[in-house]
Amino acid sequence: MSRDSSLPVLVHADCLDWLPSLPEASAQLIVADPPYFRVQLDTPWDNVWPDERAYLDWSVRWLQAAARVLRPDGLLYLFGQPGKREQAFLRLMPLACTVLAFHDLIVWDRVVGANERRDSFTPCYEMILVLRGGEGPPYFDKDAVREPYDSETIAIYLRDKRYKDADARRAHLAKGKFATNLWRIPSLKGMSSEKVGHPSQKPIALIERIILSGSRAGDLVIDPFLGSGSTAVVAARHRRRFAGCDSHAPYVEMARKRIESTGEEASASGCRGG
Repeated sequence: MSRDSSLPVLVHADCLDWLPSLPEASAQLIVADPPYFRVQLDTPWDNVWPDERAYLDWSVRWLQAAARVLRPDGLLYLFGQPGKREQAFLRLMPLACTVLAFHDLIVWDRVVGANERRDSFTPCYEMILVLRGGEGPPYFDKDAVREPYDSETIAIYLRDKRYKDADARRAHLAKGKFATNLWRIPSLKGMSSEKVGHPSQKPIALIERIILSGSRAGDLVIDPFLGSGSTAVVAARHRRRFAGCDSHAPYVEMARKRIESTGEEASASGCRGG
């Protein structure tokens, strides 16, 4: 970790080398967007395993290393994509639930699908498996990620005669509705201003929902697959401590530059420890 623990720490390292260097039960939240296994066919980092069995074995190993770091009241969010060609996540989910306890399964509706299949429906969703660090309830702030009602919906609800206290009803509606585990958040397409060159970059709005609900200001958020740095950017923006690694050095540099461009400082290290 950096001398100033409030600064993001970006490390060039393999997560299996880096995670054991972190203190036990130190992370309130782990956001993991690992390689999906032969989904990104043009990227070496998604095609290093000889077969699916080797990929699943590797996945269990890093999940075990992450479980040691997660607080008992913490959550781990694991991204995955099931499909006709990419089936590994369907087999990974039950294995992951033997390492940490199942907590939730989120369907991310990316809105725009990849129209690459002619014999089935156009795929436009991914899954996010949520695992918890202990047997008890995890920390979770449901109010932090309420979804606002539009003005027309509020007007309709206010006409409901069952509610006698109009002011109290209006205040309740102003808070917005609770988010469900079906998230309709557009993926980054075309000329999106967020895109920085990573083939599987996740939107800020998606990561914000995870970080705001699963951590408090000052909590430690960890990303063992740093990628474009979306999790680091959101953590810095909302005053969470952050530490993340990536085995691909250009991605560490990409994340560092991205954080700097948002006005947040980051410390980058070439060592394998935190």
